[in-house]
Amino acid sequence: MTAVSAEPAPSMPAPVDAIADVLAAATAVTICCHTRPDADTIGSGLALGMALRRRGVAVQVSFPSPAQLPEPLSGLPGVDLLVAPEDVAGSDVVVTVDCASVERIGLLAKHFDAASTQIVIDHHVSNAGYGTVNLVDGESSCTAELILMVLDAMEIPLDTDLATCLYAGLVTDTGSFKWSGPQSHRTAARLLEAGVDGREWTRRLLDTHQFLWLTMVSKVLATAVLVPEAFDGAGLVYAVVDQVTAAGMSWEQAESVVDIVRTTAEAEVAAVFKETSPNRWAVSMRSKTQIDLIPVARAAGGGGHRHAAGFTSEGTVDEVVAAFVAAAV
Repeated sequence: MTAVSAEPAPSMPAPVDAIADVLAAATAVTICCHTRPDADTIGSGLALGMALRRRGVAVQVSFPSPAQLPEPLSGLPGVDLLVAPEDVAGSDVVVTVDCASVERIGLLAKHFDAASTQIVIDHHVSNAGYGTVNLVDGESSCTAELILMVLDAMEIPLDTDLATCLYAGLVTDTGSFKWSGPQSHRTAARLLEAGVDGREWTRRLLDTHQFLWLTMVSKVLATAVLVPEAFDGAGLVYAVVDQVTAAGMSWEQAESVVDIVRTTAEAEVAAVFKETSPNRWAVSMRSKTQIDLIPVARAAGGGGHRHAAGFTSEGTVDEVVAAFVAAAV
């Protein structure tokens, strides 16, 4: 493995030092990733877990559901740290990564609630800070950037394995750097210099789909509807992924459709309604530049970022879509 000495981050919020101090003194740490894990929560959790294990800390990393990781993530370094949620022992120090609320860790919440020190590391603007120590920065492109700050504060050298996990979170949450600022590119440079195979991991995480995905996409795009008058004329485009259409597809493959729908030139906001169980829907929203989606998501009991947010709803697809469109116009 290529080793690169840690460099201090451009700015170091006070919670970073507090978290570094707690983790440096810990003998056991439980790291919780969110349900339906993506590359940012898993990459962040595994990177932090590997770093702590190298310091002799007993570490368990877990996520509540589904039973297995999405295939591209299963090849990340450190996956041997993953423990099924029912096998998590818990510890005095519990960390959530990339979780806007404690509800996102499902049954793992009992370990979080029981911990004497509850650390929250997250970049969702909607995160109100539910831990005893909170590092929440809505300006960061991903949670992986915040984990890197913690590793720097602990003076942990950045090697290829740590950098690969962090790069997974960075490249996915920035859409392969399509919506990132200068700091994300500086972070990417550090990670690549540490030995990450950027081309390979970008291909694995963003540019590889089953052939069945093409059929699914064609069916979903056939459901697309444009509502030009929505959001005060900024425009809305939405599509539906029901259970029949998504049969045989993983959650993340169905979720990826929103990034196709969002390319519609006539719409500022894109939404995809995904049926997770009969008449239960996960709604993913994206906006381009004008619309802040946080109020929209919060009004429906959800959360997220200014330009990427979501919520869940129950009812028939016609009922759920009609309620959303009515609120948008």
